[in-house]
Amino acid sequence: MIYYTVEEIMAKAREAEGKTFGEIDKYGRLDNNRAKGVLGQVVEESLFGYSINSNSKPDFVNLGVELKVTPFKKNKNGTLSAKERLVLNIINYMEEINCTFETSSFWKKNEKLLLMFYEWIPGLARKDYQIYRSILYTFPEADLEIIKNDWECIVKKIKEGKAHELSEGDTVYLGAAPKGANSGSLREQPFSGKKAMQRAFSLKQSYMTTLVRKFLNNEQFVNFVSAADLKEKTFNEILQNKFSPYIGWTDEEIANKHNIPYNKNSKSLIATIISAVLGIKGTKLHQIEEFSKANIEFKTVRLEPNGKPKESMSFENIDFDKWTSETWEDSYLRHRFYETKFLFVVFEYKETIAENANRKLYFKGIKLWNMPTETIEKEVREFWEEVVRLINTNELKIEYVKRGEKVVETNNFPKCNFNGVMHMRPKAANGDDKILLPNGKYITKQCYWLNNTYIAEVLKDLALHNKYE
Repeated sequence: MIYYTVEEIMAKAREAEGKTFGEIDKYGRLDNNRAKGVLGQVVEESLFGYSINSNSKPDFVNLGVELKVTPFKKNKNGTLSAKERLVLNIINYMEEINCTFETSSFWKKNEKLLLMFYEWIPGLARKDYQIYRSILYTFPEADLEIIKNDWECIVKKIKEGKAHELSEGDTVYLGAAPKGANSGSLREQPFSGKKAMQRAFSLKQSYMTTLVRKFLNNEQFVNFVSAADLKEKTFNEILQNKFSPYIGWTDEEIANKHNIPYNKNSKSLIATIISAVLGIKGTKLHQIEEFSKANIEFKTVRLEPNGKPKESMSFENIDFDKWTSETWEDSYLRHRFYETKFLFVVFEYKETIAENANRKLYFKGIKLWNMPTETIEKEVREFWEEVVRLINTNELKIEYVKRGEKVVETNNFPKCNFNGVMHMRPKAANGDDKILLPNGKYITKQCYWLNNTYIAEVLKDLALHNKYE
């Protein structure tokens, strides 16, 4: 069937809203429980009436519209999020290098997207998933500038003969996601004899979550960059330019500059300072559209005069039931570091606490960072595997040792000297808050940490990255 206008397509899409895939499926595609991509095929074939294809052109070729059926989910706290990234088209390493962005396979196929959102509910049969809403999505001008830069970053790596080193952490919105049955799905690349994992252009899960929050939940976001800015500078350069005038200032001086009440013990002080420096004072960081779409998480780092943080960097409490039931490839920890960019907001003390108990904190700079793939696949994996091994083999030793007047809980989970990157310990001093492990033992709640020595190593070249210092 041919659709002659976008309005015709949207009218047909909206007919499906509120219906289940079982109600739409005319040809029994859902009878094959193992088939991948079957929900999209049901919509293509049974709703829109065209044959299944995998060519390089948009689904509605005469209108330049690509159809994508994509899931969202309701979280335990009641919020909505995308269930997964939106996988677009396969990257042909041999051909993409000969294109400009405007002639690229990505742009030709995905300039206009018909997004049909359905709610994924755990345990529910696919036939009972319900289509919730359909939107025609074209990239906002500012997003498009970031996506162009992401595309160029991916292509640059291919031209350098490093397609095998592509990582979703390289880019901001547009990723190069693994696409294949397994890690053995390999393709030739033009400037290296080494085969590279098959990958596809994709919109990151955080980008899709922001669309879910905007279009399905009517949430409001605030932007701090414009398309005009992004035509002149990269996203990272704009961030650096926002913060660079304050290098050498104390946190109190920055707060005073922006009329922020100064309380050095306030947990929200640095977050409030960040939004003020970005020119959107009072905005919560998760409501900043660029931060939400790129999954940027800020971390405050306080360096001692020796250039090393006094404390290691803490993260979430560990859900041991989840950890011990996952594979590494699907693990929460692996995805956590692959999919998160960190904005390190770095301050430094110029005196030791022995020299001055009331020492001041000086702003040193920022660094937008994602953990390197090799670190995730080596040290982070080693850490994860050791934790899982100790629990699943019942080799975890939990003991209670008297130290002075206190009885302290100890265990043999990985410590700071395990591999130089990560360790595990409780976040709070109170050992009364305990959880039941999958092996039946009780333990104080534990969280994972990045070692302070590792953070120091990550930030040692901050001065080199920051030309303003």
